[in-house]
Order: sequence, then C-alpha cells, then structure tokens
Amino acid sequence: MHAHADAPPKVDYDRLAASYDRRYAGDYSPGVAAGLAEFARQIGARTVVEVGCGTGYWLTQLPATVQHRYGLDFSAGMLAGARKREPGLGLARGVAGRLPFTNESIDLVYCVNALHHFQNQQMFIQEARRVLRPGGGIAVVGMDPRRFKYPNHQLGGGPQSAWYLYDYFPGTLETDLERHPSIGRILDWLIAAGFSQARWLPVEHVNERLVGEAVLGDPYLKQEATSQLTLLSEEAYRAGIHRIERALARAADEGEQIVFTVDLILEMITASI
Repeated sequence: MHAHADAPPKVDYDRLAASYDRRYAGDYSPGVAAGLAEFARQIGARTVVEVGCGTGYWLTQLPATVQHRYGLDFSAGMLAGARKREPGLGLARGVAGRLPFTNESIDLVYCVNALHHFQNQQMFIQEARRVLRPGGGIAVVGMDPRRFKYPNHQLGGGPQSAWYLYDYFPGTLETDLERHPSIGRILDWLIAAGFSQARWLPVEHVNERLVGEAVLGDPYLKQEATSQLTLLSEEAYRAGIHRIERALARAADEGEQIVFTVDLILEMITASI
C-alpha cells in the first residue's frame, strides 16, 4: 500500500466504459502485448488472470497457448464491455487486494496501467503470490513518473516533465507521483512477498512531437481519455486547455511554434515463484 493511509484518487470507470475502447484503435501498444506474450510463454502459462482488466483488450492479446483467461475489475461497466469483446472470458467484479481464486490455482497474474488505481497495492502483490502455482509469475506494466523528468519546453522557466500534460495541468504530476509506486518499491514488495527473479525492462516507448495547434487534436487531451485529466474538476481541466491556447497565441504573435512532447516509457516488472 502507500506509505500513508489515504487511498489513491478514484476514477469512475463506469462513466467512461462506453467510450473506453477508442484508445485501442490501430496497433495499440504492441510492445506491451509482445512483452506479456513472451513472459506467458517463458513460464508456460495456461491459466491467466488480469487484474484491472477493463474491457478485456489485453486478455485477447495473449498467445494461443493460454487456455483459461480470467479478468477482474471493480467497474461493472468495464466488465460489460469485456463480455462484448470476448464472450468466452471468465470475468468477475472485485478488488485487487482480495482475488477470488484459490491458493496455487493460477499460472500468471498481471495488470497493465492499473496498479496506480488499486487501493491496496502491496496487498495485490501478496494476493498474487497466494494464488500462483509453483513456477507461476506476475507481471506489472506501467510507468514511473519519477523517471521521466527532464526539460522539454519552457513554461515559465525551470525543468518540465516528459509529458506536456504535466506542464499545463497543475497538480497532475503530483497526483501521479502519489498514485504510482516507484519501480524500486514494487521490487521490494515482490521480494517481501516471496517472489524471486524479479526484474524490469522497458516494453513500450511512447514518443510524439505535436507541433503547434496539432496538440489540440491529440486524442489524449480529451478529459475522458486519461485518468490524469479525468481526476481534474471541469474548471481545472478548462483552465489547462486555456493555458495551452494562450501559449499557442503567444507563440503565433512571436512567429514561433511550440513543440508539445510526449516521451514516456512503459516498464514491465516481472517475478516468479
């Protein structure tokens, strides 16, 4: 869990469920899919659980050698989307800190961009250890915002983060630093739970340069597209959009163009028993 008693801010995914699958258009995060598939093959996974499965996209990306695919999510709306995507999935509503599976019954437990939403993150690690068979493994995919702070462009001076959203929407970086445990902390939790061969590697590099007004067409600038923006009030979100618009206007007046940078790396942390 976090070092303090407060739970991570919560996103209402039931409200977002109807439009959530728009993010999966095209070849979405092929590195993540390849990394999960390779790890599943390495440990010979036949029975797999995704915790925080959303609408089930990642469950459908696993190799054909996986025979039983289960998904757990707290959002009933997301699970409804998963049922539509793949009727054969085994789906359940629940929380990450209390997995509805018996001891030593699963080969692979994983989550993708979901750990920061779990109320008790360390308990999830412990629960994964409980339900995994000998030889099974865990995979946690996500980002550590601590690793990507360096200058992109200047907004009032000083170093900026590697994601322009952090620059124009005050508080989003601080919230992410609060929600996302560091890679080191996750590794410590894995070792404390009894996992071995814990390691991490980058699996996806999101690198985009949006020049000038092209940023206004960024699908991830929509408030419902990312939890960073969804957690903002409508007023705070509109204020951030206005900051971007004012920056564009100033640049136009000076005959310059702003480059809005997205430079994020998703890491996959794995361990086995």
